[in-house]
Amino acid sequence: MLPSVFRLCLLLLALLPAAAPAAPLRIYAAASLAEAMTALGDAWAATGAERPVMVMAGSPALARQIIAGAPAGIFISADNQWLDAVTAAGHIVPGSRQVIAGNALVLVVPATRPRHAVLKPGFDMAGFVGPGRWATGDPQSVPVGRYAKAALTSLGAWDAAAPKLARAENVRAALAYVERGDAAAGIVYATDARASRRVMVAGVFPEASHPPIVYPAALVAGGDDAAAWAFLAFITGPRGRAILLKQGFTAP
Repeated sequence: MLPSVFRLCLLLLALLPAAAPAAPLRIYAAASLAEAMTALGDAWAATGAERPVMVMAGSPALARQIIAGAPAGIFISADNQWLDAVTAAGHIVPGSRQVIAGNALVLVVPATRPRHAVLKPGFDMAGFVGPGRWATGDPQSVPVGRYAKAALTSLGAWDAAAPKLARAENVRAALAYVERGDAAAGIVYATDARASRRVMVAGVFPEASHPPIVYPAALVAGGDDAAAWAFLAFITGPRGRAILLKQGFTAP
C-alpha cells in the first residue's frame, strides 16, 4: 500500500506546474553610472552570480518609477534628495542606505573647438558661451543641474548664464548636446567627460563651489532579496570600490 501511495504522490508532484524562476535583480542607477554599472555587472557575473538587469536613467525618473511601484532591488541616485524622496514614500529598506562614490563637476566644450576657462569668482559663463547655449540637467529636478546652479551662483555667473541654458532631462542628455555641437558648452560630471571622446574638459569647478557630489544607494522594499543584499555588499566592498575608482569616481 505505502509504495503505491508514494508513487501516486510522485505522479501528482510531476503534474504540478514548475515554479517560476526567480526574476533577475534589477538595479535602478543614475545615468552617469552607466559605464561603472556595466563594469560592476561584469565583475559580479564573473563570480558565477546571475548578472543584474541595469536600468539607467536620470535620478528623478528612476525615483518616480520606484514610487509608482516599479520592481527594483537597489536604487542608486546621483544625489541625496531623490533617495530621500523614495525613502519618504516608504520604498527604501531602513538601514540599507550607503554612499558608494563621489564625483567632480566640470565644464566641457566640443572637442572640435578646444578652449579652457578659469573657474573662479568673476567667471563669465554667459560670455564664455557667446551667442550659443550651454547645457546641463534641469536645475529644478536633475542632480547635475542643481550642482551646476550652485557652482555658477557661487562664482557669480548664474544670473547672466541662466537665460542661455538648454535644460536636459539627465546628465547624459546634456553631454549629448555638447557632443553634437548643439551647445557651446556644458556642465557635467568628470566621469561623463571621461566617457566621451567628443568633448574636452575646459575647467574643473572648485569643490567648495557646490555641495559634495554623492551617490547614495539603498535596497528597495519588496525587492530586497538575498541577491540584492549580496550585490550591495559587493559594490560597497573593496572590489566594487576599486572598480568605481578605476571608472573615475572618487571615494565617498
